[in-house]
Amino acid sequence: ILLFLSVGVFFLCKLIFKGKRVFVPIPEKKVETGDRETDQLIIDGQNYLKKMQEADIAIEDETVSEQIRKLEEISKKIFEFVAENPKKAPQIRKFMNYYLPTTLKLLSSYDKLEDTGITGTNISETMLSIERMMNTIVMAFEKQLDSLYGAEALDISTDITVLENMMAREGLVDSPLKAEPDEKKETDIRLEL
Repeated sequence: ILLFLSVGVFFLCKLIFKGKRVFVPIPEKKVETGDRETDQLIIDGQNYLKKMQEADIAIEDETVSEQIRKLEEISKKIFEFVAENPKKAPQIRKFMNYYLPTTLKLLSSYDKLEDTGITGTNISETMLSIERMMNTIVMAFEKQLDSLYGAEALDISTDITVLENMMAREGLVDSPLKAEPDEKKETDIRLEL
């Protein structure tokens, strides 16, 4: 009986005293890419990350908070990539000027609606719409990050193809490409004789 009573008290306390979230500031790294606009873009991005963290702390719904943390992680990777590749900065202009501010606006609205404590139809439907939209936003942020790596993926793919072809021509790997260059050289030599 004592065991069941202890388990009951544990779950009751868990419902009453929810976990406390602590704000851990993102350490600011001094950014110097050599391009003022890119540096400012990254500084602005770090400010957006701070606001996202604040929204994560303010919002009680754990599912939404988890999505916010995913957005933080993806956004951080985007800014790190641009810091290392300043020429890619123009590719994130729309991300910076529209997607991030609009996402933060939605999160702010969600927090305000959550704080009302009222579960009316309009409030519930609006919150549910924002929750569903968060999935779409996470996917969009992931695609933004993936698109930044697009040129690198193409370069790597080209390098792999060239390497495979060279190795095949040299006879280092089995491949249909291996036979063609050798036969052509032998034909050219016979013609010269």
